[in-house]
Amino acid sequence: MTVLAHRVDTLTRDALAVLQPGFEGTTAPAWLLRQVAEGLTAVGLFGRNIASPEQLAALTAQLRTERDDVLVAIDEEGGDVTRLEVRAGSSFPGNLALGAVDDTALTRDVARELGRRLAECGVNLNWAPSADVNSNPDNPVIGVRSFGADTHLAARHTAAYVEGLQAAGVAACTKHFPGHGDTNVDSHHALPRIDVDLDTLAARELVPFKAAIEAGTKAVMSAHILVPALDPTRPATLSPQILTGLLRKELGYEGLIVTDGMEMNAIAGTYGIERGSVLAIAAGADAICVGGGLADEGTVLRLRDALVAAVREGTLPEERLADAAARVRALAEWTRRAAVPDARQEGSRASGIGLTAARRALVVTGARKPLSTPYVATLAPVANIAVGDETPWGVAAELASLLPGTAAGTYPQGATAAEVLAAAGDRTVVAVVRDAHRHPWMTQALDALVAARPDTVVVEMGLPRAEPRGALHIATHGAARVCGRAAAEVIAGG
Repeated sequence: MTVLAHRVDTLTRDALAVLQPGFEGTTAPAWLLRQVAEGLTAVGLFGRNIASPEQLAALTAQLRTERDDVLVAIDEEGGDVTRLEVRAGSSFPGNLALGAVDDTALTRDVARELGRRLAECGVNLNWAPSADVNSNPDNPVIGVRSFGADTHLAARHTAAYVEGLQAAGVAACTKHFPGHGDTNVDSHHALPRIDVDLDTLAARELVPFKAAIEAGTKAVMSAHILVPALDPTRPATLSPQILTGLLRKELGYEGLIVTDGMEMNAIAGTYGIERGSVLAIAAGADAICVGGGLADEGTVLRLRDALVAAVREGTLPEERLADAAARVRALAEWTRRAAVPDARQEGSRASGIGLTAARRALVVTGARKPLSTPYVATLAPVANIAVGDETPWGVAAELASLLPGTAAGTYPQGATAAEVLAAAGDRTVVAVVRDAHRHPWMTQALDALVAARPDTVVVEMGLPRAEPRGALHIATHGAARVCGRAAAEVIAGG
């Protein structure tokens, strides 16, 4: 092999190594296995790739027939954002519920059990936890994915989550640096902007990330947000000042830097994914997350070729690409060597921890009385893309299992109390909402229901910002399946 051919081969393998693509189907397609054999070091999984734990374990084993150190990544936050249990709802409450309990030992144990289940299926990199301080209650994309609005609470639970997850041999990826909590725009749709000064950033947004770094987080995910106080022109994912200057040099972080999904409109709609990927690596990112919406070999080849061309043209230093690829391979090696607890022993001890945590997170206000055959009206907002609309939520199914004869209906944006009352008849109404404070139509319907039927039970499964209303009000701090179960137990128990 000539020196030039060897250099080209090395560039190609390094370019492949920094990509974290997705794919379609529940088995690895031939093109993906081929790219893994040629140098692709990481693969991202989404709900479309998972049918059962057994199928997932077979899929990850199939990927490792090509290389035993491949990183298999997933966006498994628990709570509202689940891929492992996308069709049934999560067995673990999310961050806001854990923050509401404020027991770091519980957070650590929940994260460890979640990590154990991932490791048992062959997943070794989790794009979690969210370290964002939810300082803006109208945030459309973070909300219950945050441990809360208190900086130090978010910091201590972020650290506990990282420790628990990595104790199971699964690398944590703390997100969304430098903090997505004060935005009012979803970066899946547009580029959010945070206009605060450096002192506020240091005292609020950065504190949980510092805690995660001290806890040894193996990866950090960048946010597609513009923070003018740090960089007035480029979003964090593409900013040398933020990724290299702040995260690497000022905070002293040495682990892997992963981008948020590059096909999100904040990047794809402004820079394009090819140019955006080159700029991200040049800025200091080590891995390009892509595949939530783009999941084909053509995307992988386009990004690979864009990175190689940028090196040849001199717009991306070859040393920077090589350093990024080396960090990816180092993490892959860590996951290969990381000790994983005995699954059966750990699982037997921790099988009910998710429901236990969900029960502890409930805040119940008002009088409880036995119900026989209630009518569950779920007032359903449009789900944000991170959560997805394929995962069931609410209390109807869980309540029906406890109170046979329970009836239910789902009411989309614009529904009125009159529609609910007409369907409910003389049954007691259980009104289930999600972030009612962000949806005027929901608030209006809820007020009218309680006025017409003072015995209405209200279950808030999002951020509990409004004053409790109804004869019984339950705040679950999240919409995971176990949160619905915990609320149903209270309603059925009287």
